[in-house]
Amino acid sequence: MKIQLLPFGIARDIMGSPCPAVEVPESATVKDLKALLYATYPRFQGLTHLFIAVNAQYANDDVTLSANDEIALIPPVSGG
Repeated sequence: MKIQLLPFGIARDIMGSPCPAVEVPESATVKDLKALLYATYPRFQGLTHLFIAVNAQYANDDVTLSANDEIALIPPVSGG
């Protein structure tokens, strides 16, 4: 299934697109998505954290994804 991603901050820079789509298996979980992102975009491995929000809720690795979900990629944030 194809899912749309909403990457923020450095995640958007790494992916090179404001709303990229990726192909995942029908029963994919957040953990599967992270593995795909780390394999496809090795720069993600350099981040201290990568949070995934599914439908505006932070998601654990065991959350199953569906094609209609809003999936945000939230990298570490620093401020000053």
